[in-house]
Amino acid sequence: MRARSGHPDNVRRTVPSRLAMAAATLLVMLGLGALLPIEVSGSTRPPNGRAMWIWYVSRSDGGNLAAIAAHARAAGVRTLIVKAADGVTPWSQFSRQLVSTLHAKGLHVCAWQYVYGTHPVGEAAAGARAVRTGAGCLVIDAEAEYEGRYASAQIYLHRLRAAVGHRYRLGLASFPYVDYHPSFPYSVFLGPGGAQFNLPQMYWRDIGASVDAVFFHTYATNRIYGRAIRPLGQTDHSAPASEIRRFRAMTVRFKAGGISWWDFAWASANQLWPAIGGSYVPVHGVRPPGFRVLRRGDKGDDVVWMQEHLASAVRGQRITGFFGPQTTHRLKAFQGRRGLPATGRADRGTWRRLRRLRPVRVSWGASSASATRARSAPRSASLHAVAYEIPQLGSEHDSDPQRADP
Repeated sequence: MRARSGHPDNVRRTVPSRLAMAAATLLVMLGLGALLPIEVSGSTRPPNGRAMWIWYVSRSDGGNLAAIAAHARAAGVRTLIVKAADGVTPWSQFSRQLVSTLHAKGLHVCAWQYVYGTHPVGEAAAGARAVRTGAGCLVIDAEAEYEGRYASAQIYLHRLRAAVGHRYRLGLASFPYVDYHPSFPYSVFLGPGGAQFNLPQMYWRDIGASVDAVFFHTYATNRIYGRAIRPLGQTDHSAPASEIRRFRAMTVRFKAGGISWWDFAWASANQLWPAIGGSYVPVHGVRPPGFRVLRRGDKGDDVVWMQEHLASAVRGQRITGFFGPQTTHRLKAFQGRRGLPATGRADRGTWRRLRRLRPVRVSWGASSASATRARSAPRSASLHAVAYEIPQLGSEHDSDPQRADP
């Protein structure tokens, strides 16, 4: 639903070699440009620091890139995450000129793309185009349209990785509460070959909860995927400066390496730049985040993720997304072999052991020689969302005038 999280600093530009550039030119002439992996150097770690999302460049300081850069730098923002595509359609605002101009102003530039899952091959091509344009990272904004679409998610990532390479930085910005969305393929987007960092949309005002409550719920349900979490906060929906500062303080307390905000136009309209870049009161006495304990009767993608790990250690474990008697029995066996209390529940200690394992590769539709037998999705993919904690925004198919950029 809305424009998603952003990222931190220290993003390196991709500089293809002359040979790769020549090959790319030839392939483009032959109509095969999308098949050439983009040469990427540097670390796969997520960028760190402060970032700001931009939905429409034209509505951010009137599209004046010098003013945009000055506003961002004054608030300590070093990365801008600019919309580059909606589904299969590239956005002209994300151009080489924009990237080079902002780079010259000392800013890193990442792209974000809203995806739907109906045309994953075309969406992957649109995402790869943004990378070729100079994006230091690509953030995938996948939401309600992707619920149940495990095959589409795998095809999209398979094609995107084939184009940009396996080291290129990808992020996922989606719903913050995993347990509310049992059919969303987090295990694909954040699994092997997927995004290296996770930007859950922690819009506390939309959710109707306190900043602290949103942090605890989000971290408890997202930590199992083992990806760096970069909280995405909001500057719209009448978010006051005091809550902006609290969000920053909680990000530090939870030891997140970066933070981002939705979005530039609202930060300016609501005069929140001082809160984004100024001082704040550190948080003390807040307990560290925990893990959501999974037990018999639970169902959803978090169970899929647990089963994929368990299957690599216990023979015969099925990947269904339903925590039933078989999974309970095999989890107890796993716990017993590793000296853990055989409770049949996936608690903090059990997750620590499970996450040391490499999850089995299940093919949900993408071709993979190392994948297990193909199927379209786990049984849990048919489940309905428990609730939609945030309104849809970011998709051009559903623009809410109350949420769109001012």
